[in-house]
Amino acid sequence: MNFKHLHYFWATAKAGGIVRAGEQLHTTPQTLSGQIKLLEAWLGRKLFRKSGRQLELTEDGRLALGYADQIFTLGAEMESALRRSRGGQSVLNFRVGVADSVAKSVVYRLLEPALAVSEPVRLICSEGKFPDLLAQLALHRLDLVMADEPMSGRISIKAFNHALGSTPMSFFCTPSLKAELKGDFPACLNDAPMLIQGASSSVRTQLESWLAKHQIHPRVIGEFDDGALMKAFGREGRGVFMSASVLEAETVAQYGVEVIGRSDEMVEDFFAVSVERRITHPCVAAITLAARGQLLHSQSRRGV
Repeated sequence: MNFKHLHYFWATAKAGGIVRAGEQLHTTPQTLSGQIKLLEAWLGRKLFRKSGRQLELTEDGRLALGYADQIFTLGAEMESALRRSRGGQSVLNFRVGVADSVAKSVVYRLLEPALAVSEPVRLICSEGKFPDLLAQLALHRLDLVMADEPMSGRISIKAFNHALGSTPMSFFCTPSLKAELKGDFPACLNDAPMLIQGASSSVRTQLESWLAKHQIHPRVIGEFDDGALMKAFGREGRGVFMSASVLEAETVAQYGVEVIGRSDEMVEDFFAVSVERRITHPCVAAITLAARGQLLHSQSRRGV
């Protein structure tokens, strides 16, 4: 069997189509299609069939994908083990994909323990949309994906969620804006200018439900996928904004704002997604061990 052909089939199945797989592998769709046809000819079985304009796996294709998963997962584990061995390279490359909806200050705290393991580590971080990063993980181009939500069971990728912890949320604004707010928290948010997270953030839906529950109607001034940009607007007094309570001290110091209230009815969760069910990678092990102490018990104060 030509394992290059098998890898192209595996990548196409994971990506959900030839065009997307070609983009990830930097290969033309024509080349991919040709290589998969050679594999089908060698096996004497059709692995894909057309469903409208999409490709879907046949029964034989699903069977082949299961074996391909095991083959390439074992290959990645072998490569990782050899890199960590005495005879391997002196520096361990740790490739991490970070979902763009996760606060980068939290990411730093979560990743920092990876740099304290016993062997030299080179941290290679990339940022992107969660589904795109999962595709890279499936192709073993990443060792770990960090996100504010777990990987859905509907995604056909053999990977595993590792809960890192969670943090409640706090509300911030400048002292001058705070002086203009009327009433106690959370009623003071009624008709107040507010800066909120973008739709891709896991806490956005929670915020909307929380506001509805408390019958609060702020004036939404802006929506931001980039949390740092949202805080920059908040620093200029453009509105109240919400951020992780675990970052309170840092947010106050960096942006010159004050905490006006807290709520543990909303939490931001953090997950690591890896191809390992039982964690053996030293960097991933260090991250998961340290995260629980940093996040789960980070706030003893209770709010609304």
